[in-house]
Amino acid sequence: MKVVILCGGMGTRLREETEYKPKPMVEVGGKPILWHIMKLYSHYGYNDFILALGYKGGVIRDYFLNYKYYNTDCKIELGKESRITYYNKNNEDWNVSMIDTGDESMTGYRLKLCKKYIDTDNFMLTYGDAVSNVNIKELIEFHKKAGTTGTVTGVYPPSRFGDLEFEGNLVKNFKEKIVNLDNKYPINGGYFVFKKSFFDLIPDDVKCDLEKEPMNKLTKMNQLSFYRHTGYWQCMDTYRDYLILNKQWEENPLWKVWE
Repeated sequence: MKVVILCGGMGTRLREETEYKPKPMVEVGGKPILWHIMKLYSHYGYNDFILALGYKGGVIRDYFLNYKYYNTDCKIELGKESRITYYNKNNEDWNVSMIDTGDESMTGYRLKLCKKYIDTDNFMLTYGDAVSNVNIKELIEFHKKAGTTGTVTGVYPPSRFGDLEFEGNLVKNFKEKIVNLDNKYPINGGYFVFKKSFFDLIPDDVKCDLEKEPMNKLTKMNQLSFYRHTGYWQCMDTYRDYLILNKQWEENPLWKVWE
């Protein structure tokens, strides 16, 4: 099953870091947050990634084109016959497709442009700016058992806002964020699973926002299930989030389920 990661946003609320790089390339513990997200999926055996690129996508292309150079010790010989010797084995058995989805595209259209690269009945989708210790295996099993077109992972970060209303395991309203004083409502944490038929609900419109028309269609059809994740989840929307994540990486990175 392929994993689509939305990597095209400008990250305007994290301008201290995103002036010269896309938000998925902002580092946590010396590695792009995108790397951390991919490590989670890889831990559960999902190594086939589709990256929907946009703003400064060339930075992400460069990172993966030179992945061994950036992530292993090496020796560079600058004589007549230039040669690079890598001392460490590359532990990532990843296939990475990098798709240009445009600088100005909204999330729904970015996903739509990835359709032709998905050749399975189901696929996964998440954002390139949030880490979690969600159990991907259990998420997929839940999605298949529910039998709905889509499944969204609802998370409960402290002092945030809720945008998912649900009954049982079905999402009844996927809406703009509301004040969440008692933490009654979860928020959309990403980590979706969809049937490929979901693409039929996404209009061919560069301004299509995944969280609006397509999701609202699913909820009206009772085809969006809710997977409850009460464990760790943290996004990186602001510089404060960036500092929190880097401190947690040093002290106790709860999303690091690998190794």
